[in-house]
Amino acid sequence: MENSPLIIQSDGTFLLFVEHPLHEEIRDELSSFAELIKSPEHIHTYRITNISLWNAASSGRKYRDILEFLNKYSKYSVPQNIARVIKDTMKKYGIFFLSGTPSETVLCAGEGYKSLLERVISNKDISPLVSAGHDRIMVNPYKRGILKQRLIELGYPVEDKAGYIDGDPLPVRLKYGPGFSLRPYQKEAAEIFFGKNNTGQSGVICLPCGSGKTIVGLRIMELLSTKTLILVANIIAARQWINELIQKSHVNPEDIGEFSGERKEIKPVTIATYQILTYRKDRNSPFVHFDLFSRQNWGLIIYDEVHLLPAPVFQITALVQAKRRLGLTATLVREDGKEKDVFSLIGPKKYDVPWKTLEKIKFIARAVCYEIRIELPEDLNLDYLTATRRQAFRIASENPEKLKFISRLLEKYKSSRIIIIGQYINQLNKIQKIFNIPLIKGSTPNSERERIYNDFRNGRFNILILSKVGNVAVDIPDANVLIQVSGSFGSRQEEAQRLGRILRPKDENALFFSLVSKGTHEQEFAMNRQIFLAEQGYSYQIIDGIQFL
Repeated sequence: MENSPLIIQSDGTFLLFVEHPLHEEIRDELSSFAELIKSPEHIHTYRITNISLWNAASSGRKYRDILEFLNKYSKYSVPQNIARVIKDTMKKYGIFFLSGTPSETVLCAGEGYKSLLERVISNKDISPLVSAGHDRIMVNPYKRGILKQRLIELGYPVEDKAGYIDGDPLPVRLKYGPGFSLRPYQKEAAEIFFGKNNTGQSGVICLPCGSGKTIVGLRIMELLSTKTLILVANIIAARQWINELIQKSHVNPEDIGEFSGERKEIKPVTIATYQILTYRKDRNSPFVHFDLFSRQNWGLIIYDEVHLLPAPVFQITALVQAKRRLGLTATLVREDGKEKDVFSLIGPKKYDVPWKTLEKIKFIARAVCYEIRIELPEDLNLDYLTATRRQAFRIASENPEKLKFISRLLEKYKSSRIIIIGQYINQLNKIQKIFNIPLIKGSTPNSERERIYNDFRNGRFNILILSKVGNVAVDIPDANVLIQVSGSFGSRQEEAQRLGRILRPKDENALFFSLVSKGTHEQEFAMNRQIFLAEQGYSYQIIDGIQFL
């Protein structure tokens, strides 16, 4: 297609010209099987990966359809090696599959792959997990997850059809009515997870922050009506889940428990924090609360903010593959490269929807993003130039010139509901002292956090400072301006989560300002942070700090 904005390169990267009329159409299709890796102003670079292609295959996409799309929109001929990579990678999904029952699970191979199966089970990392007998390869029920991890490392993602233990029944009915109903995409996401055979599956649902992922979880609980363990990022998130359950379902409040550092309740619906699950007395001691996974006959385990899943929780999840598992997140991006573990242990991506799609139909707010580039003061230049890379990044992040821009933004948007968010506590303490604004940080007691959040929601003040504890699971529906003063290096995940703090549906635009020290490592990392948002269709307007003031 001579006038196409898409160029496919033989190294597996795709160049997409942003200002072309077909950009949005091609971007949405491309992001379903490729990962955005660079997002400068005019040309975005995507890359196919094993995980991106396996997620596409698991959702029913065929390699022929993807190649047809690429042939249709590529400016030049699709390189033969790329066509081969897409075909070979996607065909690997489902070569091996698990069948049978949770207690008698069998490792099987697709037609024509029996000899490959025989070679694989002789591998020293695979053979201890299986046993051959009566022309079947039996899998130790407690090794089901580990087997999937080992096979995906060998390049063979396993399709898990072995089924699940139903768990003890627990009737769950939602309170549908004039004040509450499912949005179309929430209903669709839940139905896809529930599956064509109406028994429920395992996997991850990706939806933007502010779009109601919790509601999807509640709907899946209603469809399965079984005892449920919900794992969350912090106590605030746990109590938000509890409130949603009480307000939007007929589950008896007496059947809902919180298992955290403050309470130890085991109920038919139990909400536990990742922090309490990973607690141990010292590095060599066992994890004290791992038995929570077996304290009830759970039929469903929900992993909220699954992109944050700590390594020890992956460890125990590998042992509970007979339980249905639902991961909820705004982005599957993990900066530690553990996407394979999410894929094999939680499940493949079952559903996602572009953020801009929900913005257009007003289920999340329209967001406008700005990056304000600020000069580093001359008296810090020598410190910056002689510092290590990590130290230099912090010097740039804590640039004292940012205070002038905070002041200017607070004045300009004084009638708005503003969140200031940052990485470094010293910087946030200084902002709190200068502007006399409430601050929530890691050391803030949970009771105090809840009071401050409630006061902000109720309009007792309209500006709030958050440390990185505000990155996830904070329900602040009326906030419409976010000022980011510092962040965790190049974390795409964090950028997406922070924007999500102001995306609750509202009439006015949500404004996201990122303050960045010009020409420093902070500016380099800021470009990486923007990648996820660029994939979703957001663009950053770059503003020179001198002009802004």
